[in-house]
Amino acid sequence: QLQLVEAGGGLVQPGGSLRLSCVASGSPYDFKDYVIGWFRRAPGKEREALSCIGGKAETTYYTDSVKGRFTISRDNAKNTVYLQMDSLRPEDAGTYYCAADIEYTTVETLCLHGMDYWGKGTPVTVSS
Repeated sequence: QLQLVEAGGGLVQPGGSLRLSCVASGSPYDFKDYVIGWFRRAPGKEREALSCIGGKAETTYYTDSVKGRFTISRDNAKNTVYLQMDSLRPEDAGTYYCAADIEYTTVETLCLHGMDYWGKGTPVTVSS
């Protein structure tokens, strides 16, 4: 069973940056067989998909609100996916989750319509 562990959350001032990481373990499949994504649940709101990346890092998806500010990347040798978050805004605050699924369809479809494996999340606070 694939396990995902997020790290890198914390408190940052508006306009600042954070880099989140998601480390995977325990899967019988190769890490590059998985689409990995980052999702956010803000206080009082539903969870939303922010960004996803295909197994070979050739395809990415970003929701409009983070385009140009967030960058997703992966290091398959380290079983790790990163989310570089720049120009953070107060509305970016929330719990950030890493999720994964086998790449059996497009990255965008998996990102928007469900992932099978989830981490426990890491909190991000954007405040002065």
